[in-house]
Amino acid sequence: MSETLDPRDRGGPAQPLLSVRGLVKHFGSKGGLFGKGPVVRAVDGVDFDILKGETLGVVGESGCGKSTTARLLMQIIAPDQGDVVFDGELLGSRALDLKSYRRQVQMVFQDSYASLNPRLTVEETVAFGPQSHGLSRRAALGRAHDLLRRVGLEPRRFGARYPHEVSGGQRQRVNIARALALEPRLLILDEAVSALDKSVEAQVLNLLTDLKREFGLTYMFISHDLNVVRFMSDRVMVMYLGKVAELGPADAILASPRHPYTAALLASQPSTDPGARIEEAPLTGDPPNPINPPPGCCFHTRCRFAAAICGAREPGLDEVAPGHAAACHRAVAGSGHPEAPALPMAA
Repeated sequence: MSETLDPRDRGGPAQPLLSVRGLVKHFGSKGGLFGKGPVVRAVDGVDFDILKGETLGVVGESGCGKSTTARLLMQIIAPDQGDVVFDGELLGSRALDLKSYRRQVQMVFQDSYASLNPRLTVEETVAFGPQSHGLSRRAALGRAHDLLRRVGLEPRRFGARYPHEVSGGQRQRVNIARALALEPRLLILDEAVSALDKSVEAQVLNLLTDLKREFGLTYMFISHDLNVVRFMSDRVMVMYLGKVAELGPADAILASPRHPYTAALLASQPSTDPGARIEEAPLTGDPPNPINPPPGCCFHTRCRFAAAICGAREPGLDEVAPGHAAACHRAVAGSGHPEAPALPMAA
């Protein structure tokens, strides 16, 4: 994790760059009595921090709420509830309006083609944001050319091309340059390398690592690929059915997970070792319906360790080791689960 030297830093390295509390987004549907149909609990009470200079990896099955959380943080969609605090300032307050926030928080999307305007050239795409925030066209193009060089695209060769005239890996480099054009402090990378070939993926990951060090950036890195998350992340957040299942240091979570869902994700990774062949599926069944999630722990219907307490009471995101939290009764001392650790003896 790099030290924060940014002059915009208000609270020092001990203060999280981004704090999220009680983030909720439910999508309603039409129908039913008075036009109110069932509600999909896409994000259902999420709490986490992103520390300055770190990379927070976010993993989970499709539909767990990873991308919705990213879009809520960017205010592409409005949350139903919850607070977003950026470097000590509440988003939406007089001290931090949306325009100022978006100068400091940018996003790189999964689909490198759909996220670019097909009518703008590469250099116009990167220069568009600075121009919108008051920079002259000449100065914005100068910044765009500098950033294109930083991401490995020579402006004389690529600047006048349109998105359809460059490859997928090159388009993603354009997206990264565009995200950096406003000199942000936090980049949200939503499956930014998942659509790329493995050789190109490695190049973009190395580029992101170099840019993080060069610009003093903080990353929220969303991916379904645990090997990529292992390579990029300082800490990992595991999501399941719109909630945080586990959160902690990457080394601890990926080596010794405390939530059965995290363990199942790790066990499902493909391996080229014949001796590591899986005889039994690490996880069976589909995730529960987010319209009508099960009571108690939302994972208990798929968990081989489930006990009566799991269906009766929802677990909190409790600390199970220093800096490591899990939403699992089995991992928390004195929770009532038959396999939970014993409470420490009183002195």
